[in-house]
Amino acid sequence: MSVPANGNSSRAYLHDFLARAGREVRPGERVLDAGAGRAQYRRLFAHAQYETADFLAVKGKTYAQPTYVCDLTAIPVEDGRFDHVVCTQVLEHLPEPGRALAEFHRVLKPGGRLWLTAPLFYAEHEQPYDFFRYTQFGLRRLLEDAGLTVVELAWMEGYLGTLSYQARVMSRALPPDAASWGGGVKGRAAGLGARVARRLGRHAADWLADLDRRHKFVRKGLPKNYQVIARR
Repeated sequence: MSVPANGNSSRAYLHDFLARAGREVRPGERVLDAGAGRAQYRRLFAHAQYETADFLAVKGKTYAQPTYVCDLTAIPVEDGRFDHVVCTQVLEHLPEPGRALAEFHRVLKPGGRLWLTAPLFYAEHEQPYDFFRYTQFGLRRLLEDAGLTVVELAWMEGYLGTLSYQARVMSRALPPDAASWGGGVKGRAAGLGARVARRLGRHAADWLADLDRRHKFVRKGLPKNYQVIARR
């Protein structure tokens, strides 16, 4: 079931993607959520044997206790353990993404599937563990070099979702104080304009996120994230 955008269509699209993964998982199959964080999508795989892996290193981040505390380039399980690997919004945080993808190939059964999302357009986050952004061509190259076959590679959001995100960033990033704009009358005027723009940006972000869920434009512009299904 889809969820509302609530100002962030990416969350709704990500939920849709993982709900689709959940429907593809047969009862009793084994799933690894790689870089699971809070394991907030656990319920989508309630019919499966759901295991998690994470390294618990980001200060201030809330984690659910993972099945495996490890680096994703060295998951302490036997070859071919999993029918599916889920890895969402994690690849940008790995300093050696190719090695991690090769490890997913190792732990997947022949014919097993990787469900992956990764950003193209997103601000730095979870510092200092933020290393890369990915084009579709970069993702395809990394996956194929790891021995995986790309089944599907698509925009996760539409372009309106990217615009929504940028409006949200603007609403938080523009400095509202006169000093930031050089002070004086012009600085006060610019600061006032920035405060107005920040408020408008918040409303624009919500509006664009809602529009993105109703009208997903993928032919021009750029996505915020890509979603990928790959097969071992």
